[in-house]
Amino acid sequence: MRISFHSYCAMGNLSLCSYIISFLMLHVSTLESVNFKVIGPDHPITVSAGEDALLPCHLSPSMNAQEMEVRWFQSKDSELVHLYQDGKDQTELQISKYRDRTELLKDGIVDGRVALHIRNITPSDQGQFICFFRSPSFFGEATLELKVTGLGSTPRISIDSYQSRGIHMVCESAGWYPKPQVQWRDLKGQHLPSLTEKIIQHDTGLFEAQISIIVTETSSQDLSCSVSNSHLNQGKESMVYIADSFFLGACPWNVAVYILLVALGLLIFTASFFFWKQHKAKGKLVADLGKCHNPLPVINLFLVPPGDGASLIHAPS
Repeated sequence: MRISFHSYCAMGNLSLCSYIISFLMLHVSTLESVNFKVIGPDHPITVSAGEDALLPCHLSPSMNAQEMEVRWFQSKDSELVHLYQDGKDQTELQISKYRDRTELLKDGIVDGRVALHIRNITPSDQGQFICFFRSPSFFGEATLELKVTGLGSTPRISIDSYQSRGIHMVCESAGWYPKPQVQWRDLKGQHLPSLTEKIIQHDTGLFEAQISIIVTETSSQDLSCSVSNSHLNQGKESMVYIADSFFLGACPWNVAVYILLVALGLLIFTASFFFWKQHKAKGKLVADLGKCHNPLPVINLFLVPPGDGASLIHAPS
């Protein structure tokens, strides 16, 4: 004979019925409140600007999450970065900033493992992200931190202008994040005070640095410009040596004196050469005139009378 649970309770076994009901309710409650943890990396994820980021998280203990809802938020604004629901990605609900930039990697979703792939990271992506799992009976979340860095260009050193005190040098470098540290140094690594320092942030979120210095003939002519990223503990450096000839342009009166001395030297040389040529020509002329004043030889002619046979006799003097 088959007795239903309702009939069994109606027969007066109330104490036993209450026990069974309590047991079933406790068992069902236990089944429905099976809790789990959502676990993410225990350290910040560092990505360079322009590269792709991979944000992983998983369930513990492992379980199939194919039928669960998985949401990603950027915690500073609680904005929806990515949504996986009803077994597929719901991209139409994510904010425009991340549209066509995100993908949920689901290769390990049967074990409760997923990862959010974000393409072309920018400084505005830096911050905390929340990985959120929810099933019909429970939910959980984990917080991840994304750090964005930018290792900018090699510093470019140039001569901006000549000034009365020396040469105005400028150092420029772009593409840094966060705000970089930039300074002049001598070859011994000692810091040199800058004349000006300007660091600006562009619309892309990246920083550009520009510093200048006046270099004099008596100061260090070997110097370097270094730019460093505090998050990466890395930087870039350029070196330059300024030859003495460059300082002629920094002192115009020196140039004028130099040109004057050169011109004077050429003038003296030309005048000396002219006088020497003139003296030489005069000496030759005097010598030639001296030859013209030598006495001519005397020729004596004697005429013999015809009777003796006329003849002309030459007798040297």
